[in-house]
Amino acid sequence: MKKIFIIFIIFFSYFSNSIADERIKKLNQLFDDLKTQNYSAAHKIEQEIWQIWSTHPNDENLTMLLNKGSSLVNELKYNQAIDIFSKAINLDPLWAEAWNKRATVFYLSGNFEKSQKDIDKVLELEKRHFGALAGQGLVNIQLKNYNKAIESYEKAKEIYPTMKSPDMMINQIKELIKKQSI
Repeated sequence: MKKIFIIFIIFFSYFSNSIADERIKKLNQLFDDLKTQNYSAAHKIEQEIWQIWSTHPNDENLTMLLNKGSSLVNELKYNQAIDIFSKAINLDPLWAEAWNKRATVFYLSGNFEKSQKDIDKVLELEKRHFGALAGQGLVNIQLKNYNKAIESYEKAKEIYPTMKSPDMMINQIKELIKKQSI
């Protein structure tokens, strides 16, 4: 019986690693493809990336938990959503999208410092997370860290060249800086 259990653990470990490797390979390819200047193609690639990020690599229950939290955000039930995303983070602290969702809710509820802290974790786990970088730009506008906001949008633009919000936001920040210096 003990041998069967050990074989099961080895098989499960191998299978999980294999799935993780495929996920990483797929994301790497999508990020390479995201460099296209074709907006329509880039938008489809973006949707594929979001789908992968929003799906837990090996626990369907965590994916459902993330979806539940997202529904609560849509219902403007921010405190409940924070609780749900925190639960997902506690169950898998290496899942970047759980951190990103909670960062978004912290931003929406006006807790910009906590949002930034979660964004830092997202970017530690997935440095190419253009959504977190754009969110970091918004957070830093609120915190009046305009240069850091511009840097965040520039990084997002490097990763996702046809993303529209970076150029628009960088222009707005520069205008804001100009108005404040008058």
